[in-house]
Amino acid sequence: MNISLPELLAPAGNREKLTTALTYGADAVYLGGPALNLRAPSAGFSWDELAEGLRLTHEAGARAYVCMNALPRQEQMPAVRDALERLSEFHGNQAPDGLIIADPGVLALARRILPEMPLHLSTQANTANAESAAFWQEMGVSRVNLARELSLRSMGAIARQCPDLELEAFVHGAQCMAISGRCMLSAHMNGRSANQGLCTHPCRFQYKTTAVRLEESTRQGQDTWEAVEEDGHTSIFAPEDLCLIKYVPWFMRTGLAALKIEGRMKSGGYLVHAVDAYATAMADFRAGIFRPGLYLDELMNTASRPLGTGFFLPGRKALYGQAEAPRPILARVLARRADNAWEVAVRHRWNVDRPITVLKPGLKRPIIAAGDYALEKLDGEQVDVIHSGMTIVLRCESKDILENLYLRA
Repeated sequence: MNISLPELLAPAGNREKLTTALTYGADAVYLGGPALNLRAPSAGFSWDELAEGLRLTHEAGARAYVCMNALPRQEQMPAVRDALERLSEFHGNQAPDGLIIADPGVLALARRILPEMPLHLSTQANTANAESAAFWQEMGVSRVNLARELSLRSMGAIARQCPDLELEAFVHGAQCMAISGRCMLSAHMNGRSANQGLCTHPCRFQYKTTAVRLEESTRQGQDTWEAVEEDGHTSIFAPEDLCLIKYVPWFMRTGLAALKIEGRMKSGGYLVHAVDAYATAMADFRAGIFRPGLYLDELMNTASRPLGTGFFLPGRKALYGQAEAPRPILARVLARRADNAWEVAVRHRWNVDRPITVLKPGLKRPIIAAGDYALEKLDGEQVDVIHSGMTIVLRCESKDILENLYLRA
């Protein structure tokens, strides 16, 4: 059993999130260029920013995989070729450690234009059995992201039958009503295809119900589907978010190459909690301890929907609910101004009469009492209340405050 594996693979939707993922313990990140990466509406990276992001990742001792996992139509193939040729110009510490691809045509082009580049198969390819995984390996793929619809038994069987192929699995983040994210609902309703990186997330829209409950004929007396209304509408299509933090020991014993966190379009606050919880859980297991209650408590602070195990547990699903009052992220530390002064970007209304918690890697959570710090505007005016969107100065003697850390209520 090699418990040095797997790597923790985190999303990096922009420069701030990249820095956050690396600060809080990600071994690798996945990020996208200007297009063809399934997250076209996000801030993302320009080509110059992508090169800089790859350099920063490698200098931090981590790996970076570039996403080209959209499912392009014929008219988009010239753009695919252009993007691959642009990536072929990235060398040294600006070269990606791999490309994430879903489409066979993109795979074929990548093998011709970037013959030495490791190719990772996206979850969009819906690899659900060992024969499919072996097929992709024969086509030149070095790592396969397994379909999100698999149970632990299926994942384990594929790992045993494909010992020479790297496998990775999503362990946390948003789930989808479609098969491994292949969905036409957004294209049908809004003319924006999820498979082109333009999803409007209609599965999370609120709908007004005309029929509330369905019973299937062979399961009489048992509700098959139920729509629960709130303010006259319901999010009937939205599944709970995936959370497999309790099963980190299983993944590490099984020998997968990577545990992957979903969320390139999520906030930096989400990334802090998710990366820190999973990185700490993996480090704890290697050290011979495991504290699932602690990790889950942290993850509840960023849950916008109930957390669950999806298809992972055979024949059943575990649901963890939502925190009644998640503790909001107050600010991100930008830079030191003086020995006891820090410039911070405010993310939530902040009253100076409340204690604050510093989110340090390793789930260390030192608390700074109200009265032990002060808030100032950039011109030096001391204030008692600060609002989201402002950049202010935090004055505090605590040695726990460092650049790029987050502060929580």
